[in-house]
Amino acid sequence: ISTLEAYFQGKKELFAGLAVEKLEKDWMEHPILHLDLNIEKYDTSESLDKILNDNLEYWESKYGTRPSETSFSLRFAGIIQRAYEKTGQRVVILVDEYDKPMLQSIGNEELQQQFRNTLKPFYGALKTKDGCIKFALLTGVTKFGKVSVFSDLNNLKDISMDERFVDICGITEKEIHDNLEAELHQLAEKQKMSYEQVCAELKECYDGYHFMENTIGIYNPFSLLNTFDKMKFGSYWFETGTPTYLVNLLKKHHYDLERMA
Repeated sequence: ISTLEAYFQGKKELFAGLAVEKLEKDWMEHPILHLDLNIEKYDTSESLDKILNDNLEYWESKYGTRPSETSFSLRFAGIIQRAYEKTGQRVVILVDEYDKPMLQSIGNEELQQQFRNTLKPFYGALKTKDGCIKFALLTGVTKFGKVSVFSDLNNLKDISMDERFVDICGITEKEIHDNLEAELHQLAEKQKMSYEQVCAELKECYDGYHFMENTIGIYNPFSLLNTFDKMKFGSYWFETGTPTYLVNLLKKHHYDLERMA
């Protein structure tokens, strides 16, 4: 998200030496509406309202508002329209953790339904103002499907399991050897392992993410970069926290954990 935000802000200097520096000729600055739903604790219906209102008020301070725009969805649609009209450039919309409210309300059907009822028309504004939007990206860790919050937004393209994007959320083995070859040798020396052993251990520990069947494995960036930073192997990603919603779902459906071994 932050990389795309910088790109659409036209910050060419941040992409020096990368392929996009040569591929992009214009480097135009677009108005950007960045919504991060990861920063709130969603335990009441008001928690979602607060974060949406906070973002909408900030955008309205830049692009204006109208008295008739009384709902979240009307305000969002109006902001998109005015941002396009005021800047002459179509809008870029970036949503971090679109599913966080639903995840945190798993087990509370009433609260989850309230969140759905709020987000469904809010995200629906993206379809209504499609002509004013240059690019929109929504990220999340689950797939709630088009029957819930996105049922009014049928022009989305789901790239979660699209072969063209299998390496977008990680690091490939080729990229490691192309860019981190010196670090591989340093790690081998530090761990008193051979170069071949280090490569095999990295693959054993951090390779294995697949976003489509029969495709290359993707290395976890967080674990990989922590390994090179500390020059030792560790369970870095697992130690960042337990996905509570997943544990709760496993308990709820009495899933046989031995099947995952």
